[in-house]
Amino acid sequence: MSIQQANRMLLLKLLAWGVGMFVFAIFIMPPIYDVFCEVTGLNGKTGSQYTPVSSEVDRSRSIRVQFIATNNETMPWQFKPMLQEIRVHPGEETEIRYFARNPTQSDMIGQAIPSVVPFKAAQYFHKTECFCFNYQPLLAGQSAELPLRFIVDQDIPKQIHTITLSYTMFDITETLGAENIIGLRNKVNTENKQEMLSHNIKIGAVAIISGR
Repeated sequence: MSIQQANRMLLLKLLAWGVGMFVFAIFIMPPIYDVFCEVTGLNGKTGSQYTPVSSEVDRSRSIRVQFIATNNETMPWQFKPMLQEIRVHPGEETEIRYFARNPTQSDMIGQAIPSVVPFKAAQYFHKTECFCFNYQPLLAGQSAELPLRFIVDQDIPKQIHTITLSYTMFDITETLGAENIIGLRNKVNTENKQEMLSHNIKIGAVAIISGR
């Protein structure tokens, strides 16, 4: 085999390897990664909506919770926490809000993806209500306050003193279609009212059971 043929063979192998790595990264790795995070709790992925089972609050200690907001590179919204940080007692339910504004001349739909650090704290950070559970449709120029209610578990390890909650806002307008934004806005408003009512009923039930 000549040097030219050997170089051509090496180039083909490198191209094949590159295509293989691309396919693995795009189509195979994400599902494996999601399963890994689900099983191990790593990467700071927080779970779905949490229903409190106890109203007991550990007032002997407090945890500092910091809030961060970022946009995906294609998302032009203004997106920020309305409170930078807060101290909470484990077991205590707390509400804060994020602010989002669509400064463009087009109706858009956003989706917030949460992450928690340190990674180990994710399994002790419970959201009882979160704007990340729903799509966030905003008309051109519209703004909204996005509620978040959470509880830091009483069983959180003693060595964890600070939790940082970060949300990244993604533009999913093309995926869902801007023509659906009015229906989505009404749906989100209805779901938020229903969640508020359900939340108040659950809190009342917990208080009755606890004798408070």
